[in-house]
Amino acid sequence: MANYRERLPQINTFIFDYDGVLTNGQIITLPNGEALRVANVKDGYALQLAIKKNYKVVIISGGNAVSMLRRFEALKIVDVFLSVENKIEVFNKYLKDNNLTPETVLYMGDDIPDYPVMKMAGVSACPADAVEEVKSVANYISHQKGGEGCVRDVIEQVLKVQGKWMNDDAYHW
Repeated sequence: MANYRERLPQINTFIFDYDGVLTNGQIITLPNGEALRVANVKDGYALQLAIKKNYKVVIISGGNAVSMLRRFEALKIVDVFLSVENKIEVFNKYLKDNNLTPETVLYMGDDIPDYPVMKMAGVSACPADAVEEVKSVANYISHQKGGEGCVRDVIEQVLKVQGKWMNDDAYHW
């Protein structure tokens, strides 16, 4: 199998799980039932930059909370699928609806529900603290944990390989 870096020039779509990838996996439930998560601002910077550079950025998550929607709105992420029970179905439908092939997608997940999608994506990645089953199918294991910069890590790698990192539009949100 080719080195994952050889596949990065083809990537035009990033798909991420939320809990454990864009967050540290911990959830604080408030008395009103709202679930709060901790996210990383450096991941947020990379996500909005990828969107500015016309990459598709997609969230597929089993979670669902108002706070999640507010974060996606702030980052201008519009392709959001929450309360997902079967991620591979959503993945396949998204690819079909957007005329994409798996080879153009980098998918990052951290737990068992991500496993089938990771086996299909052109580049599969996971945070350093992903479960062993996911690590076993990942093309790339970030040195960063979930919610601690793993998303920035993969986006930065793709943009650097494609010559789209540190251009004029990188200096502002």
